[in-house]
Amino acid sequence: MKKENNYVIIWLLSGCLLLFMMVVVGGITRLTNSGLSMTDWHLVTDTFPPLTEEKWAHAFEEYKKFPEYQKINIHNDFTLSDYKFIYFWEWFHRFIGRIIGLAFIVPFIYFLFKKRLSTETIKKCVVLLFMGGFQGFLGWFMVRSGLIDNPDVSHFRLALHLTFAFITFAYTLWVALDLIYPNKSQVIVPLRNLARVALVFLVIQIIYGGFVAGLNAGLIHNHWPLMSDGQFIHESVFIEKSTLFLNFIEGKSGVQFVHRTMAYVVVGLILALYFTSRKHLLSVLQKRGIKTLVVIVFLQFALGVFTLLYGVPLWLGLLHQVMAFFLLTAMTFSLHRLSK
Repeated sequence: MKKENNYVIIWLLSGCLLLFMMVVVGGITRLTNSGLSMTDWHLVTDTFPPLTEEKWAHAFEEYKKFPEYQKINIHNDFTLSDYKFIYFWEWFHRFIGRIIGLAFIVPFIYFLFKKRLSTETIKKCVVLLFMGGFQGFLGWFMVRSGLIDNPDVSHFRLALHLTFAFITFAYTLWVALDLIYPNKSQVIVPLRNLARVALVFLVIQIIYGGFVAGLNAGLIHNHWPLMSDGQFIHESVFIEKSTLFLNFIEGKSGVQFVHRTMAYVVVGLILALYFTSRKHLLSVLQKRGIKTLVVIVFLQFALGVFTLLYGVPLWLGLLHQVMAFFLLTAMTFSLHRLSK
């Protein structure tokens, strides 16, 4: 690691930490059904929550005009106090997004002015800049889907927003790792390729995690290792939608089946990576990365099982999402050390 890159590395890793916080708060926002509490988006005026009771009352009245209140919360004795609770989490989620924007742009301009960034790093940071902006758009694009007729966001848009946040984090970490480990090492092609395949399936699993969350599909078939009625593939997987394909992307049972089955695939690929790696001479960092990957994937698998068995309590659902973040971190690190 070059000494002149220290501050740039700290900046990028700080961005990773903020993105992690963003995803955690986003998970809380989803699990507390807070995501539709703010019915509009303004870059400046939404920076702070309402500061007077009059402004709170006005925001609450605006919220009452939309489907979530009119079709659900109007029947739940929903008060201003309840509204303040869900408003806080959505506001905090957006506030962290603003902090991330400032924490990226201001140091980026400073490092450019001080000529601390190589041409290659500048290109990567420009990509990150566009990824951050697009992630903000995806957030509003997701929320918008729940403000028209259906009092819930599109599970496709939710999964896109969630997965792109994970990908943005992984790429930010990758750019930091390029600076931390600038010296090239010999690539072990079979391990690198296997790690790439494992990463692809992990991303697919994250996408389906978003589908499960968006459809509340974790609230059914709360059994393991089989689904309800002792069936490996419950009959409801085939009857919710008109085609098998739609059942696997829109049906609650079908989406849960894919997510719980894909977990075995991810575990299997990471175990294959581990046992294959034992046939090669690896560096200390490569060994640690792969061993950490194995430990985390088993923890994540166990969390997934308990989250399902207990009907997705908030703390378990959140912990399951956080562990997915750690799993992607370990996967990104391992792939980087196997690739460069």
